[in-house]
Amino acid sequence: MSAAYAVAAGQDPFKSAREQAEVMEKHLRSSESMESTHAELEGFVVDEGREYQRRLLQAHLELRAERERPVVVKGADGVQRKHRRLSSRALMSVVGEVDVPRVAYQAPGVPGLHPMDAALSLPDELYSHSVRRYVAESAARSSFDEVVEGLRKSTGAAVPKRQVEELAERAAQDFDAFYSSRAVEVEDTQALLVLSFDGKGIAMRREDLRPATRKAADAGKHKLTKRLAKGEKRNRKRMAEVATIYTIDPWVRTPDDIVNDLRPVHDVAAQRPRPVNKRVWASVEKASREVISAAFAEGLRRDPERLRRWVVLVDGNKDQITLVKRAAKKACVEITIVLDIIHVLEYLWKAAHCFFADGTKEAEQWVTCRLHELLAGRTAGAIASTIRRHASSRVVDMGTAVTLDTCIGYLVKHRTLLHYDRALAAGLPIATGVIEGACRHLVKDRMDRTGARWSLRGAEAVLRLRSLRSSGDFEAYWAFHLQQEHDRTHRARYAEGDVPSPLPPPRPKLRRVK
Repeated sequence: MSAAYAVAAGQDPFKSAREQAEVMEKHLRSSESMESTHAELEGFVVDEGREYQRRLLQAHLELRAERERPVVVKGADGVQRKHRRLSSRALMSVVGEVDVPRVAYQAPGVPGLHPMDAALSLPDELYSHSVRRYVAESAARSSFDEVVEGLRKSTGAAVPKRQVEELAERAAQDFDAFYSSRAVEVEDTQALLVLSFDGKGIAMRREDLRPATRKAADAGKHKLTKRLAKGEKRNRKRMAEVATIYTIDPWVRTPDDIVNDLRPVHDVAAQRPRPVNKRVWASVEKASREVISAAFAEGLRRDPERLRRWVVLVDGNKDQITLVKRAAKKACVEITIVLDIIHVLEYLWKAAHCFFADGTKEAEQWVTCRLHELLAGRTAGAIASTIRRHASSRVVDMGTAVTLDTCIGYLVKHRTLLHYDRALAAGLPIATGVIEGACRHLVKDRMDRTGARWSLRGAEAVLRLRSLRSSGDFEAYWAFHLQQEHDRTHRARYAEGDVPSPLPPPRPKLRRVK
C-alpha cells in the first residue's frame, strides 16, 4: 500500500470547496442579493463561508490521507503493529464536522495506533483544540449555557452543555504543571514582594461540599416550608482560597495621607505606585495550606536569594495567619505581616455606632480620631482602653456590650500586626485592595450567579481559566497545554516516545540560478 487512499484519476479533493465558492459568488451576483440588506448579506457570507472553510479543511485532510505512506509502528507496550487497514474518525471543528481519513495499525490484543492522528495532533475526543480553546476562553467569562449558544452562533459547532463542562476541565488540567515548570526570571529589583490571601465561598452541589459542611447541611432543617427564617441559609458553600503575588515600589506616607485617601475618590493622591508582575489565582479544590505554599514557591522563583522585603497582607483570619507563618518558616524567608487597615476600620465603625447614631458627624469624627491615633503609632491596647472609657461613661445594653467586647478583642488579639507607623515609614502597603479585587473578579463575578450549584471539578476548572486570563498568562499556558496534550495523547503511546511520520519528507526548495 503506497498510499492510504488512492484518489480517482482526475479527481481533486478541493473541487467541492470550489463548487461552494461558485455557489456563493453566483448568489452575490444575482438580482435577489441586490435587494438584500447588508445584515442579510453578512449572514449569508458568514454561514456559507463557514461551509466553504469546512470543505477546504476536509479537502486538506483527504489530501493528507492520499499521501500517507506505510511506516513501522511500535507501541509503548513493545508490540509492533503490523496489520494496516483504512480507517477514519470524526472531528468537530470550529467550522463544522469533518471526517479524518487515516491508516490504523493493529496487532492482536493491543489497542490500535494512528500515526496520522499524531501528525495532526488530534485530541482523543470529538472536539478540536480550537473548539476547546473557544470553550476555555468563553467559560471563563460566561455561563456554560451561554457558551453552548455562543458556539452554535459563532462557529456552527454543536456541543452539548455536559461536553462543554468536560472540555473546560480538560482545558484547565495543566494549570499546576504550567506554573511549577515555567521559567520565571528573577526580578532584578529592590521593590517590595507582596503576597496576600483571602477566602471566598462558592455554592456547591451537596456531594462536593467538604465533609464537615456536608454534615452540617444534612443536619440543618428549615423552620418554615415556604421561605427561610431569619438567619437560615439555603445554600451551603465551599471556601475557595484566593492568592495574589506582585511587586510594588515602597511608598512612604503619613497618617494624614491615609486619612485623606479614605475620603471620596477625587481626593485620593494620584502618584501612588502600581503593582507589577501581578499574578492572581484561586482554588476551591485545594486546601488553603497548599495555595499559600504555592504562593511562597512563586515568591522564591522571583527572589531565590531572599534579598527583597517580603510583605504579607492578611485580614485577621487566625488559621490563615498560622499557615502563612508556617509557609514562611518552611521557605526560610523573613516576612512582615500587615493587617488590612480596612478590616480594622470596620471594627472601629462598629464601636463608634455603639456611642453615636449611624451617619452622624460625631461618629465620623470619633472613628477618624481613633484611626489617626492607630496610624501614628498608638498601641492597640491604648485604643482599646479609650473604647472602654467611652463605654463606662454611658449606659449600654447587653447587645452593645457584646459588640464592644468583640471590637476590643479584635484589636487586642492582633496588636502585634497593627504597627502601622512602622509600615508607613517603610513604605509598605497596609490595605488588601488587590486580593479583595481578586476575590470579586475571580470568584464572585463568575461563580456567584443566582441559582448556580457547582461541581468541584467544574468550579476548579473555571477558577483556573479565570486566573490565567487575569494574570495575563493564557497564551503561554495554551501553548504549554497543547504540547502536554500531544505528549500524553500521542508520544506516550509509542515506543520511546518516537512517533513515526506517516508523510513523506518535504521536497527541498530549489533556488533558481540566473
